[in-house]
Amino acid sequence: MTAPRDPNATVRVALLGCGNVGGALAELLTTRADEIAGRTGMRLELAGAAVADLSRARPFAMAADLLTDDAKALVERSDVDVVVELIGGLDPARPLVEAALRAGRPVVTANKALMADCGAELAELAAANGVDLLYEAAVAGAVPVIRPLRESLAGERVSRVMGIVNGTTNFILTRMGDEGMDYAEALAEAQRLGLAERDPTADVEGDDAAAKAAILAGLAFGSDVVAADVQREGITAVQAVDVAFAGRLGYVVKLLAVAELVDGGPDVSVRVHPAMVPRAHPLASVRGAFNAVFVEGEACGELMLYGRGAGGAPSASAVLGDLIDAARNLRAGAPAPAPRRSHLRIRPVSELRSAFYLSLEVFDRPGVLAAVATVFGSHDVSIKAMEQVGLGDEARLIFLTHTAREGDVQATLDDLRQLPSVDRIGGVLRVIGAEDDVSGG
Repeated sequence: MTAPRDPNATVRVALLGCGNVGGALAELLTTRADEIAGRTGMRLELAGAAVADLSRARPFAMAADLLTDDAKALVERSDVDVVVELIGGLDPARPLVEAALRAGRPVVTANKALMADCGAELAELAAANGVDLLYEAAVAGAVPVIRPLRESLAGERVSRVMGIVNGTTNFILTRMGDEGMDYAEALAEAQRLGLAERDPTADVEGDDAAAKAAILAGLAFGSDVVAADVQREGITAVQAVDVAFAGRLGYVVKLLAVAELVDGGPDVSVRVHPAMVPRAHPLASVRGAFNAVFVEGEACGELMLYGRGAGGAPSASAVLGDLIDAARNLRAGAPAPAPRRSHLRIRPVSELRSAFYLSLEVFDRPGVLAAVATVFGSHDVSIKAMEQVGLGDEARLIFLTHTAREGDVQATLDDLRQLPSVDRIGGVLRVIGAEDDVSGG
């Protein structure tokens, strides 16, 4: 492992990427340099910042001699001690991170895609070279989630990690619940406020949350989970009527990322989907663009970590915390503990069990309800409650089921789509906290 030239003086930082988060980090390093030095005994100094376009305006103005468009050369400079990667994506981020680790330089990253797809391999490379790979900002911005799971709960037998890890979808669902907006209207407002991208697909289809769920599963259970392993459903099919009905029953609708031991282990389930959460549950109170992660453990009981999950300044705060840790560990010659590793089977989602909310729009004619109920019964899906709402020539049928095997519920939906009397399937939501909650089949 390389060490700073003078362990009592300056730790020099290479910054890869200078967008919203990178610019905010550069500002923190510059404007709080004396404060950080006073608190930590180390002076963090920006050695250089690699950007794609040297002519582009920056969120924080930096001296021209700090900027470069040659990220590889910056990583390889002999006067660099720690590398911060804020480029995002896999290319060129992965080869740059690998080069830094092989050179014995700690790496701090906020790159959820990189850690979700390549985290296990990069962690092995970091351990082989005796340096840190830290990524607190990759999951929930300023919310400290990674460090507690890796260190504070290292001796805990975690049974489930469940969270709201995408602020865009949480804002949309909050507006649908509070104001009765439909999905399209709430999305448009999120875009106007800068809380949703022009192309919101990664957020609303659950891809962003799935990457974070993979990271959380790896930390909580030591399992080698990549984003492609995570079963995901987005919120685009959730209607205002579903959110309103959930509210009448004492629930709120949230997009959840869930990583849990199934039936106590050893299998794990990792998934992202909209769900009805009881109002009494701590996650139900997480509103707007905020994030929260709820941890359940054998000895610790229930914990919730809550805060701003996105934005330049909150994410930069988390990156800075990791950067200080990496610099401190580099000076001490003792990197952070490597994540535990084990090979656990990922239980197929079809084998899981949950209570469900289902909404159907049917043609209002005699015998329809009996035909629909027959389909439920043929797949051993028991109906707990039902409500019918007239819609002129059609009717909306809303069902709550008892706990059922997910594969049986999906088979029920497939058969319902074939009934001539069923016009369309509406919302399909799992119900958290109902009966046995989610478990294996």
